[in-house]
Amino acid sequence: MATPKPGTKVRGSQSGRPIMVLLDLLGRRWSLRILWELYQNGPSSFRTLQKLCGDISPTVLNARLSDLREAGIIELLDREGYVITAEGLALGKIIEQLNMWAEDWAKRVEPTKPRGRVKLPAASVSKGKIK
Repeated sequence: MATPKPGTKVRGSQSGRPIMVLLDLLGRRWSLRILWELYQNGPSSFRTLQKLCGDISPTVLNARLSDLREAGIIELLDREGYVITAEGLALGKIIEQLNMWAEDWAKRVEPTKPRGRVKLPAASVSKGKIK
């Protein structure tokens, strides 16, 4: 899958508007996590990023790093590994604001209730009918 660029059609949008292209890029599996880890932890090698991201496969990590590099959000330096660019830093600050909003929002919203079948006590069921 090619790295999305402003002015091109992306998943969910035919307009090519920059915000839609950015959301497509960041919506790709692991992209946002990689950006967040570099923003929070600073320069990281491929292996370090793989550990920071948990169970990401080397193939997916390599693909996302290529996407983020091509978009100018991160770069690869010989001695330091992957680093966030000035563009990436500006984006990281915005994502940090979203994170703070999400933390506040989570405190205001009721926790979700488990989905699926509700198990009723045995005394509540008689001959297939709920009392």
